[in-house]
Amino acid sequence: MALSRFSYNLVKSCLKLSPNRAVKVLPTQLYKPSLTPSSPACRMFTTGKVLSKEQVEELQANPFFDKYAEKIAKLQKTNPEEFLCRMEAKGAQSKPPQPKDFSLPGAAKPDVASTVKQKSLEKIMKVELLAEKTPEEIALIWNEHFASMDAVAAVIPADTYSIMQERFKEFNTFLFPLPRDMGYEFIVVQFLGHEAHFSTLINYQAHKENAPECLSMVHYTEMVGEKGIVLMVGEYDKNVISSGEARSLIVQAIQYYGMARGEDKKLGHLNRFTYQTEEFNHLDLILELEVNPGYAPPA
Repeated sequence: MALSRFSYNLVKSCLKLSPNRAVKVLPTQLYKPSLTPSSPACRMFTTGKVLSKEQVEELQANPFFDKYAEKIAKLQKTNPEEFLCRMEAKGAQSKPPQPKDFSLPGAAKPDVASTVKQKSLEKIMKVELLAEKTPEEIALIWNEHFASMDAVAAVIPADTYSIMQERFKEFNTFLFPLPRDMGYEFIVVQFLGHEAHFSTLINYQAHKENAPECLSMVHYTEMVGEKGIVLMVGEYDKNVISSGEARSLIVQAIQYYGMARGEDKKLGHLNRFTYQTEEFNHLDLILELEVNPGYAPPA
């Protein structure tokens, strides 16, 4: 995430808040990955380990226990390591998922150039085949293309994107909140050309302009003239954020940067963050999200 030194100092100054307004960033909870029979951890089990009383009762309570009792007994006798490993794996799979917590710092990215070459739509699809399609048909094709990927796609009207472009340049850097089980985590975004690069605040604080991205958003403008639309795709790191969280960040970006003229509330937050840092309050962004989340997180 190629953030300029000016942008870093801007975010840093905006976050120098009083104690009751501090951004709290907590480490994530570590979890033990699920075991599989072929994993090295399974091969480390010894025959001296036995099942607990609860594991035996759970196994016997299984409705298929009687049917497979002979095979279970044979496996337990001939290959106790594999038997115990399978029981461990089953137990790990049945555990409830860990709550979504705050991010930990990741590795810094290599130094990158400050200029970005515009990405071409031709690299993704054959533009000539879309010439006879309506904007609605193109939107359907675009969204279906990314449906099976770790990405969020959208089609933005040209007039909306025109406003966004102006504000990308003026309000180059900003913050967006994401809900966590213990509060909110902030994500730093910087706009560069037709791209937007998002990084967790803790990574931004650790690595500054070399912070690794959790979401990268690209706008393709080849169809602005003929179709009046801009094709957008945001590719995210599923190890850091979910599809719903990526969607939330993209919706927030459109809400703040593409709102119609005259809708001054979100524009006021952008102005305070950029020009009046002493008056900026990150809690206002949380309130904005709670009042108008703009997306429905997946179940």
